[in-house]
Amino acid sequence: MNPLALLLTLSSVMFALGLLAVLTRRNAILILVGIELMLNAANINFIAFWRYGPPDLEMAGPIFVLFSIAIAAAEAAVGLAIILMVFRLRRTTDLNQLDSLHG
Repeated sequence: MNPLALLLTLSSVMFALGLLAVLTRRNAILILVGIELMLNAANINFIAFWRYGPPDLEMAGPIFVLFSIAIAAAEAAVGLAIILMVFRLRRTTDLNQLDSLHG
């Protein structure tokens, strides 16, 4: 099996696990972890296709990964800040109990 196929298999397994975590968990923090796992799977795809794709001199794969890491860090910071504020108000991170948006 060639390295590209192995990396794509790893990436698809990571994405499936992240999607499973997002769809089945009720805890907001674990849902954010699932989203981060899916973003990391996309990063693996970017690097794998850049490395084993047609040769070119551009650094498109790593540049996409750097932007993706920056977006993931911002998403994690904003998401955790929102979860902390909701936890201070409601004393829970269970999304089923957070059905009201008014304060």
